[in-house]
Amino acid sequence: MVNLFIPLLERVGLIIILAYILLNINYFKVLLKNRDVFSTKVKFIVIFSAFAIISNFTGVEVNGESTFLNGFLLKVGQHSSIANTRVLTIGVSGLIGGPFVGFFVGMISSTVRLFQGGDAAYTYFVSSVLVGFFSGYFGRKSLRKNTFPSVKEGMIIGVIMECIQMMCIVIFKGNINGSVELLKIIALPMILINGIGTGIFLSIITSTLRQEESALAVQTHDVLELANHTLPFFRSGLNEESCKEAAIYICKFLRVSAVSITDNKRILAHVGEGSDHHIPSFKILTDLSKSVIQTGRIKVANSPEEIGCNHNGCPLKAAIVVPLHSGGEVVGTFKLYFTDPTKLTFVERQLAEGLGEIFSSQIEFGEIEFKNKLQKDAEIKSLQAQVNPHFFFNAINTISALIRIDSEQGRRLLLQLSKFFRSNLQGARRNLITLEEELEQVRAYLSIEQARFPNKYTVEFQVEESMNDYLLPPFVIQILVENALKHAFGSRKNGNNVWVKVTEVKESIRLEVKDNGFGIDESKIEKLGKDVVESESGTGSAIENLNKRLKSLFSDSSALQFESSSSGTTISCNIPKREFGGV
Repeated sequence: MVNLFIPLLERVGLIIILAYILLNINYFKVLLKNRDVFSTKVKFIVIFSAFAIISNFTGVEVNGESTFLNGFLLKVGQHSSIANTRVLTIGVSGLIGGPFVGFFVGMISSTVRLFQGGDAAYTYFVSSVLVGFFSGYFGRKSLRKNTFPSVKEGMIIGVIMECIQMMCIVIFKGNINGSVELLKIIALPMILINGIGTGIFLSIITSTLRQEESALAVQTHDVLELANHTLPFFRSGLNEESCKEAAIYICKFLRVSAVSITDNKRILAHVGEGSDHHIPSFKILTDLSKSVIQTGRIKVANSPEEIGCNHNGCPLKAAIVVPLHSGGEVVGTFKLYFTDPTKLTFVERQLAEGLGEIFSSQIEFGEIEFKNKLQKDAEIKSLQAQVNPHFFFNAINTISALIRIDSEQGRRLLLQLSKFFRSNLQGARRNLITLEEELEQVRAYLSIEQARFPNKYTVEFQVEESMNDYLLPPFVIQILVENALKHAFGSRKNGNNVWVKVTEVKESIRLEVKDNGFGIDESKIEKLGKDVVESESGTGSAIENLNKRLKSLFSDSSALQFESSSSGTTISCNIPKREFGGV
């Protein structure tokens, strides 16, 4: 009995070494993650049947109290048996693949054992099939949960499976005394060795997968951190400045020999080895990059010849080139270069491929944002261009009349009109102007209106000079003042007052234009700023356009607010605080 321990440990060691090699093959790891697929089960049957057959051929021949180490046991003596690790491999196959896998591995390995011959060889056929079925039954529970039995559970099940084989020897061998004598020799070594071996096999599986999960978690963290840092660069589009910043960080973070980013035709950035001839703004040099742009597929090169750089002495020996997509088209490439080809591993390829997909998404999002911004800007410019076109004709008529009676005043008003429309044109090109510029615009407007209606209006400003550099949309105050002059006072000839007040409120500036007019009809105030409001003096389209502009530029929190009663109306809004030259 003692003589069997060392040989069986050697056989278990052989199986464990093979298992370790197998579990370091990525293909087998993928199979372990798809155990419920029928094709995977068939592959498991082939793999574990091979293991079990190796166990048969590398067993120890036992005849009475003698053991024989004969190398490969292709044939067993008529009165001999085999002590081996077959039950270990059948049991593990069932625990991993379930009853279907365990049963067929047991059938195949026991058939081979039957052809090897020996004393009552059919006994091992029966025991192997039973071991495969029962181990698969135990493995089915963890298979459904997509987990694996623990090491402790594996050892216990391994012992139970070997005990099933010992029971079969007693039941089916026919010779009770012979069976007992055989069990005295093989039972304890085989039960212990196969139990321990099953536990070790499962520990290798679980530890390997756990290490892979940890590596993937680290890799995912790295990808997310890298993506988060480079997001602003790729979102601003494929240009030399942004790509250079991104390439510097990627090269430093991934510790590769070089990083390159291109568009369809030119190198936009190259950081690291080979930067003396892979120069930004130059045409793409490598055949590999050109191929990726044409095919739209990721490519890996493991030699300078595969890279295809036509520069003599290029230090780059291996590369991963990932296409960058936007709108379904290849818009450029993202490349990792290595001076040592052995450092280009499967992990680097996965990382590059994942980053390429993220960068492509950011480029596409950036293009969508840019198009939306252009569209929004065009809408805002369109709304700004709609500001009171008939004001021009009224002003010209006023100036024309003044020239006849007071040419000097007419000249001054003409200058004010010129100043007003110059500011108007400048405002139409910009979404934000300073408060000082807006107030100059308002005063130019008022000088013309007060010339048309002398002594009819009084407009007072309550604005601190320290606020002059704050930014706001053009024409905001002017439109509100114009609205008050046109609609607030009706036919009243005097006593018409308007107050313009600008104050700071936390992170905003608050604009208020208040009048002492007759107020707004309650039936109309809900529609102001939202719809066209028909009245004797206009439609309210200027207020509606202004409200749309404010919400487009900022948000609904900057929309116009209306307070009105029979003693006057106040229209106000809050604009996020931004200062000229600041953020």
